Amino acid sequence: MKPLKILYTEAATGYGGQERYIHRLMRQMRAAGHEVHALCQSDARLRQYLEAEGFTVHLFSMDSGSDFWRNLLALRRLMQEQHYDVVNTNSRRDTIHAGVAARLAGVPLVVRTRHLARPVGSLLSYRWVPHRVIAVSEFVRQQIIQRGMPAEAIDVVYPAVALPDPLPKQRLRHMLNLSTDDILVGSIAVLRKEKGMQELIQAMAPIIRARTDVHLVIIGGGALQTQLEQFAQQLDADAQVHFLGEQQDISELIGDLDIFALATYLEASGTVFAEAAAAKLPTIGTQVGGVPEMLLPGQSGMLVPLHDIVALRQALQRLIDQPELRKQMGLAGYDYAVTEQRFSLITMQKKTEACYRRWLEQRQ
Repeated sequence: MKPLKILYTEAATGYGGQERYIHRLMRQMRAAGHEVHALCQSDARLRQYLEAEGFTVHLFSMDSGSDFWRNLLALRRLMQEQHYDVVNTNSRRDTIHAGVAARLAGVPLVVRTRHLARPVGSLLSYRWVPHRVIAVSEFVRQQIIQRGMPAEAIDVVYPAVALPDPLPKQRLRHMLNLSTDDILVGSIAVLRKEKGMQELIQAMAPIIRARTDVHLVIIGGGALQTQLEQFAQQLDADAQVHFLGEQQDISELIGDLDIFALATYLEASGTVFAEAAAAKLPTIGTQVGGVPEMLLPGQSGMLVPLHDIVALRQALQRLIDQPELRKQMGLAGYDYAVTEQRFSLITMQKKTEACYRRWLEQRQ
């Protein structure tokens, strides 16, 4: 089949889960033989990574204001000159700028990917600007359908896990001067309130006070770190709660954990649960958003009700006390995530390409 020429757009300047999804997909699309470009703002971190890897990155301001119409016309010219087959937008702002420009330029297919878990507001950037929509989980897809989008216009492409298999040499226990006999419960997230770190510390505190061989390791930076450190100290658990801040290579740390837990308030998908499964870790999560789609409840991990500290502590205690159950669940999670290729990079790429080609054919 003829390779596609695809433009991925992103207005955000940070580099979180949404930007990683785009970055990984672009790499895989290029590896599959497609011509792949990006449209970013000049101060975007994604721009830096893409340019370092040799991608063509077009720079445009996507701010509203007096320059909106001038930028829109310039974007339309870009679309016309480049003759893209597909323009895939990723947030409301770049849909309004690049998506509208692509429609004015006559691009055959404009797709919007929805990465967020919160309820959809206006359908403008879903139903009226793009031709079709990709959701990162069935939970997100159902949100958009309930808002009034036709079900046949939306498909699901799960995020991909990018951990090497096998994992490289691990260094977490060496960093913390802990032995192989110690039990490490880990959590990986930006330290925001909605990630539920305070609830996790509260659930772990009595277990930690009762057992000197159990530790909680929190990987990720954020504004709440000092507050969470003080909270752990108040609960007399700070000696066994370790804050590592933001870490660049999770693959060198995650394999040293025994259990992964995240008491998140809401997730569109929860890629980190799939990453933990790929590292053969049993997982504990909250029954919210797309989290249940990232694991096999009761087989590869456990789900607990949101804000239920007692249920969270019981799930943690059960896995801490039962090493064979940890191993069994870890292997089940690995099969679910990796062996079955549910969250593989190649699955993400093939599913996305299949959506593009099907939708392009429908629009001919």
